[in-house]
Amino acid sequence: MPAKKEPGDMSAFERKRLENIAANRAILTDISVTAKKIIPDKPKPAKAAAPKRKSRGEQIKREPSRPTRMSSRLAGLEADNETLKRKLEVEAENQAEVAKAKKLRVVGDLNLGDIAVEGKKWSAGLDSLKGIVRGAQPGVRTFTEDDIQETTDKSLKGLRLRMGGLKLYEHWLPNDIKITPQRVYALGFHPTEDKPIVFAGDKEGNMGVFDGSQKPPEVDDDENPTSDPEISAFKTHSRTITSFVFPPTDGNTVYSSSYDSSIRKMDLEKGTSIQVFAPSDIDTDMPISALDMAHSEPNMLYFSTLDGGVGRYDVRAPGSEEIWTLSEQKIGGFSLHPLQPHLIATASLDRTMKIWDTRKISGKGDLRHPALLGEHESRLSVSHASWSAAGHIATSSYDDTIKIYDFSDASSWKAGHDISAKAMQPKHKIHHNNQTGRWVTILKPQWQRRPHDGIQKFVIANMNRFVDVFASDGSQLAQLDGEGITAVPAVAHFHPTLDWVAGGNGSGKLCLWQ
Repeated sequence: MPAKKEPGDMSAFERKRLENIAANRAILTDISVTAKKIIPDKPKPAKAAAPKRKSRGEQIKREPSRPTRMSSRLAGLEADNETLKRKLEVEAENQAEVAKAKKLRVVGDLNLGDIAVEGKKWSAGLDSLKGIVRGAQPGVRTFTEDDIQETTDKSLKGLRLRMGGLKLYEHWLPNDIKITPQRVYALGFHPTEDKPIVFAGDKEGNMGVFDGSQKPPEVDDDENPTSDPEISAFKTHSRTITSFVFPPTDGNTVYSSSYDSSIRKMDLEKGTSIQVFAPSDIDTDMPISALDMAHSEPNMLYFSTLDGGVGRYDVRAPGSEEIWTLSEQKIGGFSLHPLQPHLIATASLDRTMKIWDTRKISGKGDLRHPALLGEHESRLSVSHASWSAAGHIATSSYDDTIKIYDFSDASSWKAGHDISAKAMQPKHKIHHNNQTGRWVTILKPQWQRRPHDGIQKFVIANMNRFVDVFASDGSQLAQLDGEGITAVPAVAHFHPTLDWVAGGNGSGKLCLWQ
């Protein structure tokens, strides 16, 4: 056993690493303590084992892509130089292996102290590309103070004044709150109401956690420069993180999904991250595009995939996954009805929004799927379909619209209920620039899940560097802005119960309104 180093023998790097681990542990412990205040004691699990669900057939293995071969002439080789030809072939094989390794998901249990990302700020490399997106007009408002003042409906005007009164977090500018090293792809609010705690995931599998209650220390600016906010960052996945889910019965648990084909569970109290689901074959590539959980079914995870599938998995029964092929093309976003979790809305690259009912599943093998209740086709691809608790679905589409559908009678539907073509037409269409281009994360509407005021409303980013707030009747309630927003806060989320809004941008920076 190696001798333990004395403090005087410790390198500066090692000392800093231990300080970072201690700081991350303190933040997670504080979040864990806060979480316990809002979650009731867990009921003891039943002794009977959960029934094992039918699993999907063998996944299709995809061969890793190989680098494009270079001709001998372009490589400057003689036609009969077999040694150099073989050398090029070996190099190509090595490059393919490296590319494959980069895509491999993180497996096994991890200690958060071992996967902490060093430092408080990272170099994003996208600053020179900000605003270079088709149709964007940075800083040009599409909803103004005049729209509020000219509102004749008193209740609507009051709601607009309240939502428009949300203020940007004042202690640090957005450019100082670098919550992830790379572009933000997913956000999530912890459900605690004690303070805003935001989780973010980026395109390389890093997870960042920001406590919105912290303030800079009171120091003399001449003696000590302004400190950076405390942010915990962990490398929990090997590829893009796509969603966060917070179980209603356990405030210390955070589920995350990723393009690395896995779903992981972070335990804030224990400081661990474990893999709860992934294809049994590590070579199977099944990128997960979204994750959801019903409030009434805290042990059941639902997820969508980039190859057109939707699956469900009982975390109590390993191997219980069942995956249905619901589209021939990518399903970029889906959601469960919060109060009727058997209803699933999917949004696909095939330009459709579809509603499915898991109470009626038919077919065998790869043809097995829930009942399709109805569908609506848009002119271009649909990015996301989000259910509200009252039964509305909001979608965003590349045809530059937000569509709002009204299925408030969904609680009365019988299994396999057939929705008429007329009922599948959107009640409201809102013109909205959704042309994100290459450098901005796709814009997706996100409802406030359980609003205290009972008013159904959702947020979606605005390409002019705002976050828009809309009601279920299509009326705009606010356009959130503030000093220091220099990029589109493309990934926008509501706190589930309070009027707190967060937005993450392409440089890994965070905006927070309260």
